[in-house]
Amino acid sequence: MVQYFHSTLKNLPDKRTGKNKYYQMSDAALSAFSVFFTQSPSFLAHQKSMAQKKGHNNAQSLFGVHQIPTDNHIRDLLDDVEPSVVFPVFYEIFRALEEGKHLEAFRSLKNNLLIALDGTEYFSSNHIHCQHCSSRTFRNGTTQYFHTVVTPVIVSPGNSKVIPLIPEFVVPQDGHQKQDCENAAAKRWIEKYGLQYSSLGITILGDDLYCHQPLCELLLIKQLNFVLVCQPKSHKTLYEWLQGMPLDSLSIKRWKGKVYEIYNYRYVNQVPLRDGEDALLVNWCELTITRSDGILIYKNNFATNHQITDINVEAIVSAGRTRWKVENENNNTLKTKGYNLEHNFGHGKNHLSCLLATFNILAFLFHTLLDLTSEKYQFIRQHLPTRKTFFDDLRALTRYLYFGSWENLLDFMIHGLELEFHPNTS
Repeated sequence: MVQYFHSTLKNLPDKRTGKNKYYQMSDAALSAFSVFFTQSPSFLAHQKSMAQKKGHNNAQSLFGVHQIPTDNHIRDLLDDVEPSVVFPVFYEIFRALEEGKHLEAFRSLKNNLLIALDGTEYFSSNHIHCQHCSSRTFRNGTTQYFHTVVTPVIVSPGNSKVIPLIPEFVVPQDGHQKQDCENAAAKRWIEKYGLQYSSLGITILGDDLYCHQPLCELLLIKQLNFVLVCQPKSHKTLYEWLQGMPLDSLSIKRWKGKVYEIYNYRYVNQVPLRDGEDALLVNWCELTITRSDGILIYKNNFATNHQITDINVEAIVSAGRTRWKVENENNNTLKTKGYNLEHNFGHGKNHLSCLLATFNILAFLFHTLLDLTSEKYQFIRQHLPTRKTFFDDLRALTRYLYFGSWENLLDFMIHGLELEFHPNTS
């Protein structure tokens, strides 16, 4: 994967036309990526200092950076590089995980992989903006510029890990006068990649924003299943139908250590998603959780193309509820667990903001890849209490010590923790 990543970066478009090409485009890209991978905004400054004192540095040995450009030079070189140039790396990692059978642990409802879609805002400013920014104007006349990205993620009930897929940025589209939006970006992602994934058995998850007929029809055309939040306020016709229909129900009582919780399921198949003769027929279900003392804990409703029965209604609702992982385990992790997605690492005038966000998401994906496939990485993470501790150690070690390879670094950490590592040779 590292070799494939490097070969991709060697082919980045270069806007420079003269002979002044001391820094390679791959040096600029790898330098930027290293900051996100190590979760260290000061990583490059420390490596420049190490190179001056010791004649070598970790940016070179761990990431393959030949010469470290200045921060401003990195931003300038990368500003015209579209994020899509890096997207093949996402799919190559996905393919490798599939071939290595690592995706099997993520299968759930009808042996499907669940892909949750959600949009998240990662930049906003009243002053800084570029040609790809979205904007909103407040009543006081102030204009705010912002960037949003739709982040598709493979999720699974009971699995704390998520696998980020190729993102889709909300940016102005050629030939469109209306401002781009999350819903349009989600449709573009489905158009581009739906059939590519459909043969694996996919169920798309999303909130109420996605639960409308054009998007649902597009999912079915691309041979994708769906379980989407379906609220009464935005689906009046569907809920009018429900009022006059007999609903199947299922009740399950579960002991939660201190009190009982009652899970009440209601469902019906083949109800119209909207008004009109051409309305798409969907299957609807609801979960209400109450405590034994009558206090309401949870209530939500879902629309799906999966046929609902007493046997599978729990699995369908469980899949629908798992969409929250795209927010908590992915977007929230990128914003609050060291990746600092919302920090302005550099905005640029063209593609820089989107490209740096892509590198940030890709760094998270590489960490997930290591967590799923690298025994030494797994071993170290198991013996460190938190993700924060691991990256605190990584930052400190790479600041003061030189490592000839990642293998040397991992071995040093294992030795420093006074652990005995026994690789799986089966």
